Amino acid sequence: MSLQASSSYAVGISSFGSPPCCVRQSPVIRAKVEPSEKSVEIMRKFSEQYARKSGTYFCVDKGVTSVVIKGLADHKDSLGAPLCPCRHYDDKAAERKECHCMLFLTPDNDFAGQDQAISLEEIRESTANM
Repeated sequence: MSLQASSSYAVGISSFGSPPCCVRQSPVIRAKVEPSEKSVEIMRKFSEQYARKSGTYFCVDKGVTSVVIKGLADHKDSLGAPLCPCRHYDDKAAERKECHCMLFLTPDNDFAGQDQAISLEEIRESTANM
């Protein structure tokens, strides 16, 4: 598991009741945790299998596919289930008919590629600088 740190500033008011003009800033460090390689591999295999069974294809831009697979893996690690990133759409019926996150595309979709497979190395390369 790799960590990526970034810093920002949080604003806090002293417990001694400092006036608003004297607000103190203290540094806050937030760490971004990458999903485990095991979870990425599980989601990669699931995605390939689902694409084959459903007759769908990955996006022509493998970066899109990679980011969504890593998002699923992150949800698997952090939430305990690979919840789809597109679950926030209001129309749940439409959500079941098309993939809003562009992981599984029907052949008639303008963004559909010809691949139903992606390697772990492609995922690593596509998401290395994120």
